Amino acid sequence: MHRRYLEIYEEIKNAILAGTYRPGEKLPSEHEFCQKYRVSRGTIRRALELLAEEGFVHSLHGKGVFVLDKHPITFSFGGLVSFKEASEGNNQPFQTYVPKFEEIIIDQSLHKKTNLPIGEEAYHIYRVRELAGEKIIFDVNYFLKKYVSDLTEEIARVSIYDYIENILQLKIGFAKRIIQVEPVTIKDKEHLDLKGFNLVVVVKNFVHFQDGTQFEYTESRHRPDRFVFSDFARRR
Repeated sequence: MHRRYLEIYEEIKNAILAGTYRPGEKLPSEHEFCQKYRVSRGTIRRALELLAEEGFVHSLHGKGVFVLDKHPITFSFGGLVSFKEASEGNNQPFQTYVPKFEEIIIDQSLHKKTNLPIGEEAYHIYRVRELAGEKIIFDVNYFLKKYVSDLTEEIARVSIYDYIENILQLKIGFAKRIIQVEPVTIKDKEHLDLKGFNLVVVVKNFVHFQDGTQFEYTESRHRPDRFVFSDFARRR
């Protein structure tokens, strides 16, 4: 009986991988699984907990257990790439929407958040990344206007980095990056299909040209089940 939950875990996992249970689909209830496998509720719960730990399912209190998509979007931690380059590397056809595109002045509160100079004009942009009909990434961008001149909503939809490097002929150098988990905000709820998650993974980028001048601050807000960062580390 000790290993029975492992056998059930393997059977449900294989059913998910085979497409019997599809991403977003609700699994049978614990009671239904108990009847199917003729085991206790505790055994079923251990199997489901193991599936959750490995990212196959997600439990929503009072609603049930739902299958997750096991194809997260992978971003390189060590490199500095555009979203377009990252999505092409993942071979996944994203759609990008730009629900906000405006010009603002960096004030004291924005300076504290972004480290961009007070009094400078900046483009403030929202970009929502949709994959297979689900909005899973919400980018909040600030670009200094005096460097990234004549930016348009269409450029923001396609690739701002491509515009900076190939049209403006500017050299992007490096970024300071902070990754943390935060509670969802009202704006996250508005722009993301959260699937019941109450936390998002937030990647904060302070991006500089090769001469060390910071020209961008971006918060990339990710639904946690669709987020993986990859890295390569060598011991010195």
